[in-house]
Formats: sequence, structure tokens, C-alpha cells
Amino acid sequence: MSANSLNRGGTSIAEALDQCQRKGRPVRIGLIGAGQMGTDILVQTGLMQGIEVVVAADAIRENVFTACKIAGDGGRAPELVDDLAATTRAIARGRLAVCGSFRDVCNVEGVDVVIDATGNPNVGAEVALTAIGAGKHMVMMNVEADVTIGPYLSAQAEAAGVVYTLGAGDEPSSTMELVNFLHGLGYPIVAAGKGKNNAFRIDATPDGYIEEASRRNMNPRMLVEFVDGSKTMVEMVALANATGLTPDVPGMHGPDAPLDSLHESFCPREEGGLLSRKGVVDFTVAKGVAPGVFAVAEMRHPRLRERMNDLQLGEGPYYTFYRPYHLTSLEVPLSAAAAVLFGQSHMRPLPVPVAEVGARAKRDLAPGETLDAIGEYCYRGFAVSRDDALALGALPLGLAQGARVTRKIARGDYLTYANCAPDESLRIVQVRRQQDALVRLAEAA
Repeated sequence: MSANSLNRGGTSIAEALDQCQRKGRPVRIGLIGAGQMGTDILVQTGLMQGIEVVVAADAIRENVFTACKIAGDGGRAPELVDDLAATTRAIARGRLAVCGSFRDVCNVEGVDVVIDATGNPNVGAEVALTAIGAGKHMVMMNVEADVTIGPYLSAQAEAAGVVYTLGAGDEPSSTMELVNFLHGLGYPIVAAGKGKNNAFRIDATPDGYIEEASRRNMNPRMLVEFVDGSKTMVEMVALANATGLTPDVPGMHGPDAPLDSLHESFCPREEGGLLSRKGVVDFTVAKGVAPGVFAVAEMRHPRLRERMNDLQLGEGPYYTFYRPYHLTSLEVPLSAAAAVLFGQSHMRPLPVPVAEVGARAKRDLAPGETLDAIGEYCYRGFAVSRDDALALGALPLGLAQGARVTRKIARGDYLTYANCAPDESLRIVQVRRQQDALVRLAEAA
């Protein structure tokens, strides 16, 4: 069933999935990672028509069985497999093949699209390159990998004739829906971003969040990535690099701006707002905006302002457009379906990035130390424009894990190529070098 034939005549994704179900040829997903996000995907696809997870891998294979137990009877029964041939046989028998290697998931013939739900930047790089090399569409939930090497991955996918996309339901892609809607109508975007449900606790470490993480069925490290602000920085830089909007200041403004006054805060300073310029990504910590996303558009034409006023949306010229929810992992199967059935990407980075997630030290770091993972004890993510990142020599966040400290770094200082040496054996470090070279060529051209 080709993307072109399904998309002819404006077939909706729901209609296309129904057709897949009736023809007995569902969209077949290979899933990498069976933690919180991967479990959600198994549960969600079990409720849907015309799409299923047929193979999954996790570093701890028992996690897949646990996720299947939570999902219940909607999906395939899991079966442990040890190699590519056994994976193929299990899928053919209608079982969910549980692999020890992501490579078997990416290379097996019975998979249309691969979803990375690991959150580890280097694993994301390995998975994406293997899947694309095997001719599979790639859904990247691993936004940490995307902000580090997304343009390279997107270019590789295009060359291979497959789709690279971030997953629907995450805040970047949910905001992207608003941005695309407003761009389609011809309205300039002044600012776009998300609500954050609390102010950052920039020194947060996993040992202080074990109980909360357990209560919420989360990994403490992942929870801290949200608490210390790293995740917000990653998400907004992903949005920046897909739209061309940039952080107005390092770290963004992040005001306590309520929903009904977002357009008053995210407008130029000369008109009473915070911004030094139009066209930025940012966030608010005011209650009542999270878990929603927003975009502020400029509408100057008198007729437009008259209509907006009639619709009780304000006098303008700046207007807030708001989506009050994002369903995180639960929407991701729609991206898998759109890639396979329509050849559509819900969100992908531009060839030349405009922003970077750097990192700042959570504590004093000494020469010889090896840096830990995002959301742990050494550093936190921090969004900057690409120009600022180049001026600082900022080490990209996705290259920090495993890097060695080469000079003393004070608490709060940026990690840079001058004070850290990334682990050159990691695939993501090697790919980032290639991406930097390609971006320089693109800029020169």
C-alpha cells in the first residue's frame, strides 16, 4: 500500500488506518526502549486499528514483558528472540519479538518504521542511522539526539527516500502545529513556546527525586531532566531548529506570564513586552498554561483586527493562539502512521540550525572527571542561539555524557570544547563532526 495511493483524494489518517486494518496489512512498528514512553506506545497501539508494534528492544529485556503486561490483550504476545532470523520468524507467527539488540529491530524485514524512545543521545544516533540505512522510516522521540544531530539525520533520511520525524504529542511538535497553522494563514510569528508547570530547580539531582519518580513511574534521572530545566531547553531548541525562531536571550526569558497576557509579555520591548526582536522561542512558568503550548502572532490589517475583536480574541495587533494539551507518547503512533502511509514528517529540523542546547555546570568540576548523563549530577542544559554557541565554543548537550573535563569548571560556567573533551568513540560525537562540516558548507553556499 503506497503513500501516494492512500493520500490521493485527501484520505485522513484515521481512514488510512481503517483501510490497513481491512486489508490485513497494518503499519508495523519497531520500538526501541520500553520505559515510560515505550510502555505508553504499546498501550496506545493496542487500542488502535491498522497499526501495531511487532518487535521491541530494551537494554533490560524484561522491561518489554512488563510493558506488555501493562498494555493487556490489545497487542501481540511477547516472545524472546536471540537473532535476526528468530526475530523474523516470531513476527511472521504473530508474536511481538523481544530483542536484545536494537540492530535486529532496525534490520528485520517485517518493520516499516522505527521509534526511538530511549532518551539517550548516543543510542538515538545509533538507532536512527541503522534504521535509515535499512530503509526504515524513523520517528525520533529522543529529542536530545535531534537537537544534536537532527539536520544530519534528516538529510540522511531524505537521501535514503525515507521519513525522519519527531513524534507528535511532544511539546515541540504540538507547538509546530500552531506555527504551521499561522504560517499557512500568512501571520508572522512573534513568539512560540510552552507552559512550564514550575520554576526550574537548577541544582536538582536524582537522589532528591527517588520517591517522586517512583510514585510517577519515572526514572529519577528523567524526572530531574524536567526539574532542572534541561528538557525545556531541549524542547525549545528543537522547535527553534525546525522553524528558524531563536532564543531571544541565552536560556530564554521564561516569565511568569499568564495565558491571557502571553501576547503582552511576548512582544517587543518598545510595545511593553520582553523581546528585543520578533521571531523567538520561549516559555512561561505561570500556572494554567502547562501542559499547553502557544504561539503569538502579529495581525496588523484593520479587517483582521476587527474580526478577531468580534471573535472576542482581543484588539491586537498581537494575539495568542493556544493548544491546552499535549498527549506526549500517546500521539506518537500517529507520526509512525503518517510517515509510512503518507510519507509525511510531523516535524524535522532545517538544514542549518539556528540554536543549540549547551550545558552549564551544576557544581564545580575538576580536570580528569568524566561527565555523567543529562539529568544527573554534573550539568544542566541551557539554550542559546547558534551564534552565541559558536562564540562560546559551547559543547553541545548531547555530547556531554562521557566527556572528560580538561580544565577546572566553576559551578554555573558553560561546558565548552576548551574545558571538555568529548568521547570520540561515541557515534553521536563522530556524526556531529560531520554535521558541523556540512553546515559550514551550506552556509558558505
